[in-house]
Amino acid sequence: MVAIKRSASFSSSENFLTKKKTKTIVTPINENETSYYRSINLSEQNPLKVYTFGTGSMCELGYGPLAKNKEIKRPRLNVYLENLKIKSLVAGGMHSLVLTSDNEVYSWGTNDMGVLGRDTVTNANMALKDAGEESDDDDGDLNDLESTPAKVENLPKINGEIIQICATDNASVILYENGDVYAWGTFRNNEGVLGFYKNEIKIQTKPWKLPLTFLKNKQAKIVQIASGKDHILLLDSFGVLYAWGTYQQGQLARKIMDHHALANLHPQPIIFKSRSKVQVKAVFSGENHAFAVTHSNILFAWGLNQFGQCGTDKDLEDGGLIYTPKKVLLPSEVNPAADIKLIAAGEHHSLILLNNGKILSFGRRDMFEIGLASDQVPKENAYLDPSSKKIRSVPVPTFLPTDVVFTSVAAGSHHSLATTDKGYLYTWGFGETYALGLGPAGEDVETPAKVMNTAIKEMKITFVSGGGQFSIAGGYDLTEEEIEIREEEEE
Repeated sequence: MVAIKRSASFSSSENFLTKKKTKTIVTPINENETSYYRSINLSEQNPLKVYTFGTGSMCELGYGPLAKNKEIKRPRLNVYLENLKIKSLVAGGMHSLVLTSDNEVYSWGTNDMGVLGRDTVTNANMALKDAGEESDDDDGDLNDLESTPAKVENLPKINGEIIQICATDNASVILYENGDVYAWGTFRNNEGVLGFYKNEIKIQTKPWKLPLTFLKNKQAKIVQIASGKDHILLLDSFGVLYAWGTYQQGQLARKIMDHHALANLHPQPIIFKSRSKVQVKAVFSGENHAFAVTHSNILFAWGLNQFGQCGTDKDLEDGGLIYTPKKVLLPSEVNPAADIKLIAAGEHHSLILLNNGKILSFGRRDMFEIGLASDQVPKENAYLDPSSKKIRSVPVPTFLPTDVVFTSVAAGSHHSLATTDKGYLYTWGFGETYALGLGPAGEDVETPAKVMNTAIKEMKITFVSGGGQFSIAGGYDLTEEEIEIREEEEE
């Protein structure tokens, strides 16, 4: 990605001492720095092989319509994707997207809200045979057009490369290198379907170009996106961050009255209360909370925080919401702008991956989402259940005590995944839906556990993503030399 040319726009502000108007110069951020946070979501190596595992009663796993494929308890190669040149993957709540080097997007999963971006009704339930499956299986088969990966329809071909894909629970969104954003689906709130765009679109079933009229600077373009459960964040080339979607948990960093919901159903800038202008460098999101790294070296968080998943306060408040971005309580040795590689977050927990391979974890611990054993949590960082005195959450970012060097991290609703520099896959957290890929026990896992089976024993896993009750992993074949090294390590 070539950095955009630096240019200046001017906004007038009044100096109340001199009563004269002064000019404030606003310059673009260095897009090369922002592109780094996108590039970690794109594979530049061999085309990825894709493995999905977990529970797929709503077509989440993408292995076709047969009922026997509704539960995959260990990683399994998805043969429908085997011949595609996949370079990125992402899981939403109940659907997934993959991006190919041919600039095409494939989707699968439940399509109730149009999130797949293609027709899944016409000629549905005609079981496919191209993967060696039989068509006369028992009752309970899935919709074949939802459960089988297929190309998203009606995407433009003239916008250059797709540089990022995101998925919420009920929407899909992609970003082109020229700054165009295409999205489809809808947003839901506590009452049901909220809508998609203002009061003009309720459910968008085909890819739709987001009007960029909301940009404060007309020279700006969108350079990074992030998605939550039912909201989307967009960062522009001047470091201004915009939020769009459902608002009830504070995830848009502003208070909205219910009777004004539709009027506010379009991207609007997030306001950081600061004496100086805040320019955002990178943005990340959990289901109902979010994070922003600024060029002024601060990590901000906002949204739902009742389990300390924002990491902003040691003292918790039941149902606590943060409407105005607050500073995250990072360890003193962590430099947000220089050290943070990636932030992943689920419903009630968050994970910060640093460039040195260490992970900071915080939030809810009821289902071991944060990967910390009770004796690994400093007493001053623990929030105890008043009755049982067990550690219910850890509201302060705390290092996972391990020598493993992690290279990528992801979060499902209540489980976590990470890859290592040696290509291993680790998982922890809620295990009942088999989204940990550790086999038939289906038990919760307290601390990071290595996932290994025949399907991935000779694979280097480099990409992971977590959905509501399933997971996706991507990787490529090890060389013979790397296989020998791994076998020696396993002995």
